[in-house]
Amino acid sequence: MLVLPVVWGLLSQVILHLIKHLKLIKMARITKNRKLALEKIGQDKIFTLEAASKLVKEITSTKFDASVDIDVRLGVDPRKANQMVRGVVSLPHGTGKEVRVLALVTPDKVQEATEAGADYVGLDDYLEKIKGGWADVDVIITMPPIMGKLGPLGRFLGPRGLMPNPKSGTVTMEVGKAVKEIKQGKIDFKVDKYGIVHTSVGKVSFEPEKIVDNAKEFVNTIVKLKPTAAKGTYIKSIYLSSTMSPGIQVDPKSAQD
Repeated sequence: MLVLPVVWGLLSQVILHLIKHLKLIKMARITKNRKLALEKIGQDKIFTLEAASKLVKEITSTKFDASVDIDVRLGVDPRKANQMVRGVVSLPHGTGKEVRVLALVTPDKVQEATEAGADYVGLDDYLEKIKGGWADVDVIITMPPIMGKLGPLGRFLGPRGLMPNPKSGTVTMEVGKAVKEIKQGKIDFKVDKYGIVHTSVGKVSFEPEKIVDNAKEFVNTIVKLKPTAAKGTYIKSIYLSSTMSPGIQVDPKSAQD
């Protein structure tokens, strides 16, 4: 009778050993890939946007189609209202992401929103779902007359970046147009408390030229939004990276037209 527990004990030890071994192999592979990536990037090296867009594809080793992100550090103080940088930009080639859109509209706008490609369309039923904690969407588009109903939900939607805003084009009577723009790559961005503006400018599967086009459109938009109160160097640094890859420093001049 004592044999069975002993056998199970030995089997458990073997299984744990195998799991630990597999984890070590995986970690070694990740470490090796990262080491190779860092060697290609070099220390304190600055690349043109064109070169960085090619390199980010080379150093990405994920099995999935990783996002390509851009981080732009600005010479502003976000704590001051007159130095806040916020806006919208339509990327010429989109982000490559499937954006889930909820259109909170009156009955006469349901068909327009649906035909434009909104994933969810309705009003009171979705307001109730949101009150219950549902937020399985990326963008919410609504109409000016409905904003009063969304007011009480601000504390829930605001921190999640889902509160519609006229400045970002998500509060409009042209619901169909707004839905199409979001689906095609229009994004809302805002400088964070560290003075950095971050967004996705494509996927690793994109051709380098498309990454360049999207990144330039984003940076040029930020330049146009430079606050008059901002003094000194406005764009301090730019980094391009993919999911789980090291950042590649980009020459700011090469990212502007």
